[in-house]
Amino acid sequence: MLAALAIPVIAGFAVSDQPLDQTTAAAGLNGGAAFGIPFLAVFMAIIGIFATGHEYRHGTIQPTLTALPQRSRLILAKILVVSGVTVAVTLLSLALNALTLLIFWGDVPGLFEDPLRSALIGYVVYTLIYTLTGLGLGLLFRGVPSALVVIFLAPLIIENLIFGLSFLPAADWLVPVVRFLPFSSGARLMAVDLTAMSAPGMPDFDYFGRWGSGAVFAVFAAVIVAAAWTLFKKRDA
Repeated sequence: MLAALAIPVIAGFAVSDQPLDQTTAAAGLNGGAAFGIPFLAVFMAIIGIFATGHEYRHGTIQPTLTALPQRSRLILAKILVVSGVTVAVTLLSLALNALTLLIFWGDVPGLFEDPLRSALIGYVVYTLIYTLTGLGLGLLFRGVPSALVVIFLAPLIIENLIFGLSFLPAADWLVPVVRFLPFSSGARLMAVDLTAMSAPGMPDFDYFGRWGSGAVFAVFAAVIVAAAWTLFKKRDA
């Protein structure tokens, strides 16, 4: 939350003498998640990984299952608790960031109007899906290190590599793949201007809309959680 709060504070000191447009407001409210590292989403995903992976890392999964042998109930409880905490922390972070913008600018124009309103709702959904992805990975790999590698490697390196290669004529077959990249698609949930990735000379990625792109990310997370859940019920502790 402090890492996300640093973005509107820095922006306030740097450009508070300029009018606050919706794009700048969105970047301040979500802590720069749309154009940089989504601090809150990443940290909450780590919490999700800890919620399941730490059980194996510290050997507490056996006493946990002894106390609660119904495995599906255990996983559902973890999902509900982590989801509740994620939504609460994200809303609190948004409130703190909004307060910071109000202190520096005195107003946040269009806060309850589209497209900023939809972008902020999308930010909450994005953070929640990101967190559940981490929870699923922690359970799937039955540990913390591998899940952490995937949660950082996939969005920061693999997807950026595919996106960059798609600009090459020899790799233009990757263009239709870009809109199905889960983390990149998820980032469109919190975008104010959904046409920002379209410009002369760029490939036509034919992106889905805000909620269609979010659905791509949600399906990716659901597949991971479902696979982890199924294996958890079949494998030994």
